[in-house]
Formats: sequence, structure tokens, C-alpha cells
Amino acid sequence: MKLIVGLGNPGPEYAQTRHNAGFMALRRLAEKHGLVDVKRKFHSEVIEGQLAGQRVMLMSPLTYMNRSGLAVGEAATFYKLSPGEVLVLVDDFALPLGSIRLRASGGAGGHNGLADVERALGTDRYPRLRIGVGPPQVEGRPIGHVEHVLGAFDQEQRRQLDPALDAAADAVVCWLRDGIDLAMTRFNRTEPRNEGRGAREEEHEKI
Repeated sequence: MKLIVGLGNPGPEYAQTRHNAGFMALRRLAEKHGLVDVKRKFHSEVIEGQLAGQRVMLMSPLTYMNRSGLAVGEAATFYKLSPGEVLVLVDDFALPLGSIRLRASGGAGGHNGLADVERALGTDRYPRLRIGVGPPQVEGRPIGHVEHVLGAFDQEQRRQLDPALDAAADAVVCWLRDGIDLAMTRFNRTEPRNEGRGAREEEHEKI
């Protein structure tokens, strides 16, 4: 079993926000491979199936971002998964909009969802696929991190994001089939800005 987790906030008011890029990428993966049987377990919406010859669970936690580890920890414990068998899909505003970056491990970089997953797994040595949502600014004017990640993509930004969602879905399949090293070699084409920092954001009860 491999656990593939998209991070985000549940509810229609968050559905199109930058912070839900992980949910969007997971949904794209499910759509591309005909995985449609959604169930509720582990405080999440999950889909179980076969992908790249492996048994997988696609997980969208319903706990809000800063409690994502509750769902991940329960599933990892139930299936006796090692941290290396858990792949997390997550937004990152330190990456340019439309880019992706796969890592085998690393710090949370101020991202509350990753921090809670790290707490639940007891380590930061789990793979994560960061999806670039662009820097926190509007018309060149810097804005607050929370305002940015909880803001919705406009039509042009969604157009730029769309290929990244396809690439993220393909990178997950490559990870399953060929392993993390080959997947990183094939899909890490754009260097993130502020390498190693990840998304920086203020504390917020739903972030």
C-alpha cells in the first residue's frame, strides 16, 4: 500500500484557493486514471485502487490544513506504512506558478500542513510534491501570506496551473513505478526560489 495525500481545506469556500492545490492535483490524478469510488475514513475522503501496478489510497483530509497529520497518521498506523510510502501533494508559494518540485524529505518550511504531517509521522523523511502557486502579491504589490494562499486563482492563473496538475499526476505515477530518485530526475525541471524554505505563512486556525 502507498498513501498519496493531497493537502487542502474542505468546503466550497476553499475549493479554488491556492492552498488547495494539493487537493486539485490529487483530483487530477484520480480523474486521469478512472479512480472514482470515494469513501469516508480516517477523517478524510479516500479512494482505494490500483495504480502503476500498486495498491494505493488517495487521501484528501477533511480536518483543515493545520490538522492534516491526524488523517495521515491514522492511515499510516493502520496500514503499517513507513514514511517513505507516504507522498504528500502540497501548495508552495516559494515556487513559480505552474512549476512542481518533488523531494524525498525536508522541513516543513513554515507550511502548517506539512508540519502536522511531520508531527504525526515523527519524521520529515517522507516524500512531498510541491506545486508552485506563485509569490504573495497582487499587481506587483506584496500581500499577506494568509491572504495569498486563501485567495482564489483567477482564470489566467488557473490556465497556468493546469499543466502543473497534469505533471504532478504523472510524477506520482512515476514515483510509484520507478521510485523517488528517477521521479525527481524526470520532473524537477524548475528550481524553486528560496530553496529549502518552502511556503512561509502566518498562523491561522484553518491553515
